[in-house]
Amino acid sequence: MRLKRTIALMALLCALPLSARADELDGDVLYRMVDVSGQAVMTLDGRIYEGDEYISADNQLYVVISVDDSAHQAVAMPMGAEPAYDADKARAVFASADKKDDAKDDGKKLIAMYSTHSDESYENGDGAASLTKNAGIYDVDRALKKALEEKGVTVELSTNTHLPHDTKAYSRSRRTAEELLKLAPDALLDIHRDGIPDESEYETEVDGEETSKVRLLVGRSNPNADANREFAKQIKATADEKYDGLIKDIFIGKGNYNQELYPRSILLEFGTHTLDKDLAIDATGYMADVLTTVLYGDSASAEGEGAAKSAKGAGSGIFWAIFIVALAGIVYALASTGTLKNLGAKISGGASELTGGLIGKRNHDEASEKKDE
Repeated sequence: MRLKRTIALMALLCALPLSARADELDGDVLYRMVDVSGQAVMTLDGRIYEGDEYISADNQLYVVISVDDSAHQAVAMPMGAEPAYDADKARAVFASADKKDDAKDDGKKLIAMYSTHSDESYENGDGAASLTKNAGIYDVDRALKKALEEKGVTVELSTNTHLPHDTKAYSRSRRTAEELLKLAPDALLDIHRDGIPDESEYETEVDGEETSKVRLLVGRSNPNADANREFAKQIKATADEKYDGLIKDIFIGKGNYNQELYPRSILLEFGTHTLDKDLAIDATGYMADVLTTVLYGDSASAEGEGAAKSAKGAGSGIFWAIFIVALAGIVYALASTGTLKNLGAKISGGASELTGGLIGKRNHDEASEKKDE
């Protein structure tokens, strides 16, 4: 009987989903990563495992070779520069991984968003790091949604909550992600904020303005790991070119964060709980530009701005068209009447007809003649 129980327990452990690691990442524990010489590399809010990888801000790759759980410290081997983002390689990876329903692909730009940890908030802005209602992370969600929509992208934002913030949060948010994927979006974003205590790790300037850095997280234990990694690298490469300093780094951890559901799926952390929430919100504008460039090209990222300019230009275009027509009418009237007095009457009557009587008035004699007829 004891043997049967042991076998059953082993079978149960083997059957546990890989996403369990993703939940463990978010426990209230900080791990410190150092290189083989003992130099600090990064800090993570959650466990680090052997085999986890890390791409620093300057694109240096580290691979974890040992972990001391009692000291909450991981040792990583520097591997040199991470291979640069390769568009041809990325296309090949996505071609083999992409399962988007072509029948739903009508050319519409669509991004889906949700937040697994529905309580995440900012002490400076929300008054607490965790709120069960009106959590600050949804303010970041809405700001990113608005910034994307201003660029011509349709955004499906789920405000489903997945409380409590425990080891089952990703299992609950998985159902949300699956519902969003029925819409066949171009990307699936899980929006978070970090939990490391030092806000200075996220403070940065972009174009001379204070804002928050953004950390990207990728799960390595899923069939889409290569595609997820390429997506993260593409986001970082684009951001590095357009807004240097915006992307903090990329962590590739054991687990999946539900990213096995979609090739272009990514977890983004906007600042940390000790950072001013407004800085995290400010970062959404830059990230919206980066994401639209990655997914739709540079022309798409300017589409929303161009639409506003076109609408403004349309009004001035109509004005100039009316002006040119009126000027031509003046020249013709002067030639046909021969006098300025008659010209004034012609202009008044013409303006009245052109504007439906709002401007000018019809010539009295002309109106009388028509009445006599």
